[in-house]
Amino acid sequence: MTAVSESFWDQLGASQETPPPLPPIRMLFGVPIHPMTMAEATDWCVASTLGGHRATVGVVNVAKMVWIRADPQIRSALLDCDLVLADGQGVVLASRLLRRPLPERVAGIDLFFRLMDEADRLGLRVYFLGAKQEVLERMLARVAERWPRAVVVGARDGYFKDEENAEVAERIRGAQPDLLFAGMSSPKKELFLQRFGSQAVPGVCHGVGGSFDILAGITRRAPLLWQRAGLEWLYRVVQEPRRMWRRYLDTNSRFAVHLLRELRRPTPPYRLPLLGADARPAPTGRRNHRRPVH
Repeated sequence: MTAVSESFWDQLGASQETPPPLPPIRMLFGVPIHPMTMAEATDWCVASTLGGHRATVGVVNVAKMVWIRADPQIRSALLDCDLVLADGQGVVLASRLLRRPLPERVAGIDLFFRLMDEADRLGLRVYFLGAKQEVLERMLARVAERWPRAVVVGARDGYFKDEENAEVAERIRGAQPDLLFAGMSSPKKELFLQRFGSQAVPGVCHGVGGSFDILAGITRRAPLLWQRAGLEWLYRVVQEPRRMWRRYLDTNSRFAVHLLRELRRPTPPYRLPLLGADARPAPTGRRNHRRPVH
C-alpha cells in the first residue's frame, strides 16, 4: 500500500486546498505528456480528490499515439485531460531517443491499483463503470477482498448506448464518488469522460480500459519481465495470435515510421479545438492544470 509522501503534503500546504503544480510537459509527437513517476502521479490524483478538484487522467501508449494522429475525436479527448501520462514503455523509449525523456512508464492499470490502495487507506468513495455485468460482479468481489475499506458507491456495466450517456452520468453524479474508474474500450471511455466526467465526479476520473477483466481474473496480464521490456503487446499476440498479430504489426510499424519522422522534424503541438456549446456541460470547480512546455 502506498502512502502519500510527507514532502508532497509540504508542497501542498496544510490546508490541502489545491493540488501541487504539475511539472513542465514534454511534447512528443505533438502530444503533451507530464513527466511524472507512478508515485508522483498517485500523489497528485489523491491531492486533487481530497481538495475537491475535478481532474481527468489520460494515458497514451504506442497504439494510441498512432490513433491520435488519425482520429480528431480521440485527439481532442486526450488533449482535454488534466493529466496525461505515458502508459506504454514504447513511448518512454521514444522520449529518450528524442531527448525529451520521461522518467518512467505509468501504466493505467498500475495507477488504478495505486489509487485503490489510497481509497482503501483513506476511505474514499469509488464508482466503477465498464465491462460486462458478470465480469463487473466478479471484479467487485475481488475489490471487496483486496480493498475492504474503500467505499464502493456504485457500479454499472459499460454496455449502454450513446443516447444513454447523460442518464448514466446523472446516476454517477448522484452517487457522489471521489474516484471514477471507466473500464471501457477506446474511444468510448475517452469520449464519455471528456463530455460527462467533470459533470459527474467532483474528484478524479481515470479510464482504465480492460483492467476490470484483469482484476476479475478473466484475462491475464503479461509477467513483470515482459512489462519492463515493453513486450506486453507481444504477450497479447501470443495469447490471441489470430486477433492481435495484424493489429500490432500495423500500429508498431506505423509508430516506427512516425518516430523516424519525429527525429528529423518534431510534430507541432496539437491544439484543442473549440467545442460547441452543446458538446460538453461546463464543469464547476475544474481547474486548468496545464504547465509550460519543457
